[in-house]
Amino acid sequence: MLTGAVVAGTVAQLTLQYRLNYWSRDFFDAFGRKDASALRQEALLFLLLAGASIAAAILALWSRMTIQRLWRAWLTRDLMDRWLNKEHFRRLRFQKSEDHNPEFRIAEDARVATEATINLAAGLLSSTLSAVVFVGVLWHVGGDLTVELFGHMMTVPKYLVITVAGYSGLLTLVMTVIGRRLVTVIASKNAAEAEFRAAGSDLREQGEKRADGQPVDQLPMNTAFNAVILRWRALCAQLMRTTLISHGNMLAAPVIAWALCAPKYLTGSMSLGEVAQVVAAFVMVQTALNWLVDNYAGLAECASSVNRVASLIFAMDALEVAARAASSKRAEPVLCVVSEAGEAAAAG
Repeated sequence: MLTGAVVAGTVAQLTLQYRLNYWSRDFFDAFGRKDASALRQEALLFLLLAGASIAAAILALWSRMTIQRLWRAWLTRDLMDRWLNKEHFRRLRFQKSEDHNPEFRIAEDARVATEATINLAAGLLSSTLSAVVFVGVLWHVGGDLTVELFGHMMTVPKYLVITVAGYSGLLTLVMTVIGRRLVTVIASKNAAEAEFRAAGSDLREQGEKRADGQPVDQLPMNTAFNAVILRWRALCAQLMRTTLISHGNMLAAPVIAWALCAPKYLTGSMSLGEVAQVVAAFVMVQTALNWLVDNYAGLAECASSVNRVASLIFAMDALEVAARAASSKRAEPVLCVVSEAGEAAAAG
């Protein structure tokens, strides 16, 4: 039911955005005609559409956060139960390249793994539907473009659709190349944060055990903190590169859309309202197609946390398999004795 509510809220928001797209066309056309009566009607219609859009957004937010809360509660309790079962926390072993702090994975990585997954899934659904719906606006309203090239008239069919697809593909390729190390950098940052917290806990425990008041060794904690600062610097460098693309795209996309519509507007084949409608649709489609560009850092953070939670689960699985194997080995001599006793009783 909650998943259905998320989908329903997303579809409702998209439907209202589609209607608002046509509202913007009618509003700007009335604005261009200086039609006061039509402008008043469009203003009242906007209030109704805006109210419905807000209600749909609240529904989508409530259902999404409820799923996140329930999923995190289940996953965290399951991890805690398995971690505390048979004192697994004493015998956990990870790879040498990983940090050895399951507490951080249970507390923080489980939260990110559940919250980010739901947010990204809902965003991907919204972007997919937006791309499908608003491409129709570019296809029908934008139409074809006829230009003169080297003395010949050439027609570019559905030129806005072709442009937005090529532009979005280029941005996605550039973001993938620039941010290819982002997942590794975020994972290293999370590991350093976990090591720093563990070093602080160890320092406190050592101080509590020393009754003579002797100072404890602060070097491990200082070393862990230095590693945190270094990893944050590396993360900052990566995010600066991705921000260059994402923020530049946010500024450039509307300008590109207005420039593409200018020839048809100047020739009178497209009204001011249609230009505003097409520009809004262009930005919607471009944003939808560049979902990966806008969410690359979030995907990297989510993948890092999912990997760390999965590593914890695999480590506990290994302990349970080893415990079952040891239990079966201890049971084998008992089975042999019972078998011999049964044979002796049968012979007697």
